[in-house]
Amino acid sequence: MMVPVALLLLGALTAVAGPRLLARADWTDREPVVALWVWQCVVAAVLLCCALSMTLSAAAAWQAVRGHVFATAPNGVVDAYALSTTGPWAAVTAVALACAGLWSGAMLVREIARARARRNRQQAELRLRSPLLPGEEPADGRLVVLEGERPDAWWLPGAAPQLVVTTAALRRLKGRQLDAVLAHEQGHAQARHDWLLHCSAALAGGFPQIPVFAAFRDEMHRLVELAADDMASRRHGRLTTALALVELNEDRGVFGPAPTPHAHVPQRVDRLLTAPDRLPARHRLRLTATAALVPVIPVLVALVPSLRALG
Repeated sequence: MMVPVALLLLGALTAVAGPRLLARADWTDREPVVALWVWQCVVAAVLLCCALSMTLSAAAAWQAVRGHVFATAPNGVVDAYALSTTGPWAAVTAVALACAGLWSGAMLVREIARARARRNRQQAELRLRSPLLPGEEPADGRLVVLEGERPDAWWLPGAAPQLVVTTAALRRLKGRQLDAVLAHEQGHAQARHDWLLHCSAALAGGFPQIPVFAAFRDEMHRLVELAADDMASRRHGRLTTALALVELNEDRGVFGPAPTPHAHVPQRVDRLLTAPDRLPARHRLRLTATAALVPVIPVLVALVPSLRALG
């Protein structure tokens, strides 16, 4: 039975070739939303290869699993997969892949739990630093202003996402710059970028030896910021958004020669000021459709024996 092996090889090929092709592409910074979609399709294809290989290996190793997987299959389909010719490696492969799947789920649960605990701490700090005035009613989605000498603004995800801005940021942001910052954070909230970050962090944390998951995490952090920048710039202009980024980060030393945790900010400012042309709509649609076909390939590979038997 070669289908599970072929699926594992296809998953390995996708995990190696996908990030390399995306790294060489010159359109990812111009179309971050499309790039986010392509990355998700690549990772989904890798995970689907593993899931299908696990299912077929388990069907080959245990009759009970085989009966459930091929319960409605016509006669001859089971024989086409040659399940009875497999050795003891089928059970080993199925158990190993199942353990990897359970580990991935555990890492995702851990990441969500950590994010929820972190959000609860931040909300508790907000309530402490910005208490409600007598007679004031709590309002969902409000703009929270904190006393602070350092200009800062951040998005607090949750059921009712909030934008937190310090008084120093309000003093420095001029004109529509505050609106641009608000639009940037609203872009994160509307696209639910926090879930992308959670999933990518769970995969990278659970399997640090697999480069595709580390690259997925790093690109998610970068591309979600570019996508939110584009949303803000379309509403309030590229120059306004770039100036807002500069005002918020100028005192952090991010524009100096020494590397900082916010070293990506200068690249974001340069990208906003150089105004890269978007890809034509037809090109964007073609990239989106091509990426959507990537997770379909493992399904077709898994169905090849059955299609031959039925043909």
